[in-house]
Amino acid sequence: MSSPSKRREMDLMKLMMSDYKVEMVNDGMQEFFVEFKGPAESIYQGGVWKVRVELPDAYPYKSPSIGFINKIYHPNVDEMSGSVCLDVINQTWSPMFDLVNVFEVFLPQLLLYPNPSDPLNGEAAALMMRDRPVYEQKVKVTLQHNLPRSPKSTLLTNIVKRSHDNRVQSSMSYTAAQTRDEASMQEQQRKYISSLAH
Repeated sequence: MSSPSKRREMDLMKLMMSDYKVEMVNDGMQEFFVEFKGPAESIYQGGVWKVRVELPDAYPYKSPSIGFINKIYHPNVDEMSGSVCLDVINQTWSPMFDLVNVFEVFLPQLLLYPNPSDPLNGEAAALMMRDRPVYEQKVKVTLQHNLPRSPKSTLLTNIVKRSHDNRVQSSMSYTAAQTRDEASMQEQQRKYISSLAH
């Protein structure tokens, strides 16, 4: 086994042993998908993306090719293909980095610090430079499609639970109001009887 293929295998195992979900495309170790979550304290926080990774034959001497499968609105990501601007990775890539670095350093940095001067999505870059609040709003709208989905059974359970809680709360409110009304009537009766006695 050659040194690059041994390194590829080691890096892939390290990635699989980390907190990332990895899904192999085939029996080879050159293409796979990784579940990536938007970094905390960024406008992408809460989003979950499926990221395609392709390792070149020359890996780790050549950087991996990275692409988002589900949609992301970002100046350095092609809106149609999901490809990440290779300059972002190639400029700093060295064989000292591994696949975990891609998901713990490179992609979080890309989302935290977009570079509108080297865009793959010209519209996002222009909007980011021209009107940052509108750009961030568009990111959040796109992000809604990449939030983790709860299973239908959980959703149904939550709807039924909310409905039950609302009925219980309505019933409790009705009972409390009824108790207040009864107490008020009893107080009025006591005052009336007391006034008759004098």
